Amino acid sequence: MQKFEFGGVRLSYLERGNGFPVLLFAPGGMRSAASFWKSAPWNPVDVLADEFRVIAMDQRNAGSSTAPIRPSDGWDTYTRDHISLLDHLGIERCHVVGGCIGGSYALGLIEAAPERVTAAVLQQPIGRSAENQRAFYDMFDGWASALAEHHPAVSAADWAQFRSRMYDGDFVFNVTREAVSSCPTPLLVLMGNDLYHPEAISREIASLAPRAELIEHWKDATSVAAAVARVQSFLRDHTPSS
Repeated sequence: MQKFEFGGVRLSYLERGNGFPVLLFAPGGMRSAASFWKSAPWNPVDVLADEFRVIAMDQRNAGSSTAPIRPSDGWDTYTRDHISLLDHLGIERCHVVGGCIGGSYALGLIEAAPERVTAAVLQQPIGRSAENQRAFYDMFDGWASALAEHHPAVSAADWAQFRSRMYDGDFVFNVTREAVSSCPTPLLVLMGNDLYHPEAISREIASLAPRAELIEHWKDATSVAAAVARVQSFLRDHTPSS
């Protein structure tokens, strides 16, 4: 893993392959790290590195990335990390592949810097349902509990404010429905179907975004090969010629 440090933040990332860059936002919730791709139905590092320059990062305070924790942290904090990493690598434009929480990271990057994302694959994006707020809170609290001893100055109130900024929102937490409905970027949505990744969220993203395609079956043994081929062709089709 390579390291990029700025403003007290240290981001770890790996690079594989050559060609047009693809930035990966891994699954894993608040623990989103490149290693989580190894247990995904298919690993985009392996799938894409023959054709693209793949950058797989550990989000702050996940994997081997570290950062201060402040009550003002939230989705915009992560977006600034993503833009800073792209700037550090000299990448003006890229594709994005986001799994789980990575779907919301991808949509946040598109909203903040639409000119920098040429196409995005959202693999079972997270989102709010009537049943899952407690689950997201519990996931955050488990991550925070493991970090707390390394951040003794962060109070319980600070953690609670950070959690609220992440998971008290609606829809996909990070951006609004209005933002998705005006999204200029081609999206390939691989449908979720569980508590953290509601099917209804995937379908709504695909129905709202002007240039979206939905793949319903992509992770069972009979559909993986076709889904991987579609991801490859989708990114290839949207790769700039120069």
